[in-house]
Amino acid sequence: MGWQQSLLREAASDPKHIVLAEGEDERILDAAVLAASHGVAKITLLGREAVIKERLRQHRGAEIAVIEPENHHHLQDYIAAYRKRRGARLKSDREAVTAIRDPLGFAAMMVRQGDADGTVAGAVATTADTIRAALRIIGRSPTAKLVSSFFLMLPNRDRKPFGSRIIFADCALVVEPDAGELADIAVSSAHSAESFLDRKPRIAMLSFSTAGSGVHPRSELVREATELARQMRPDLEIDGEIQFDAAVDAALRRRKAPDSLLGGMPNVFIFPNLDAANIGYKIAATVGGMTAVGPVLQGLAKPANDLSRGCKTEDILYLIAVTSLQAARGSRRAHLPYP
Repeated sequence: MGWQQSLLREAASDPKHIVLAEGEDERILDAAVLAASHGVAKITLLGREAVIKERLRQHRGAEIAVIEPENHHHLQDYIAAYRKRRGARLKSDREAVTAIRDPLGFAAMMVRQGDADGTVAGAVATTADTIRAALRIIGRSPTAKLVSSFFLMLPNRDRKPFGSRIIFADCALVVEPDAGELADIAVSSAHSAESFLDRKPRIAMLSFSTAGSGVHPRSELVREATELARQMRPDLEIDGEIQFDAAVDAALRRRKAPDSLLGGMPNVFIFPNLDAANIGYKIAATVGGMTAVGPVLQGLAKPANDLSRGCKTEDILYLIAVTSLQAARGSRRAHLPYP
């Protein structure tokens, strides 16, 4: 069984209710039908009810709910909840009405109010709009200092060096993290790894330098972030600053960093900034044949995830599965034991 099918199978073991704000988009609708047929989630689509139901007639037997936000019986309740949520930050009553009539806001409020377990959007909306709705309505987890993101990277079984899932962070959100933010990204990614990987997290804090081989403020920032992350999670194997090749090649790591704390292949890779992370995951996907699922947001109170506007149907399906798993597992570790 491939890693993609394994992901779908795991989500189907405890499917959660996922609301898709962009229900009229053909890719979203096709992914919703696939998600329902695979049993990875219970799906609700937002949009014009007549339009969506007409398109769904082609997919007989697909159990998918449809909500038209402007005509829904919860609309006024959600507007009131938004007013309460925003409090003194609310600019006008019109802001509340506009925010909740927007499918992004309605979907986020469904999640906040417990009427759905998670939401996925971004096939049509911009990342800024998608994340803004999530932050304003769902909000940050009380245990998180920072909202960041990761990609769940699924390897091609025919290619080395990775034989299982890995995490790349932060590939989509925090542009130029300082040392404290980079440490937070590492710790949040470790929590995510505990939910999505079948092994104990081993974290590589990436740089152009390994163990002080390069002296520069950027490599020093990664070293500082590594020390902060170790203080936050002393139970984890965290090494940095380290170059990618030294991180994945044990023999090279022993030569370049003989005092490395990594006891094996890293499965969580923390990039120093958004430039490096975004380029890195796209190289891994385009040249390395890996499947990149995400970006998955971490640090929110409840699951809400963002798609690329260039996404394909299968990208949406896998992100629905991850969102369902996020909701099912929460902050708990994966049910699979560590070897």
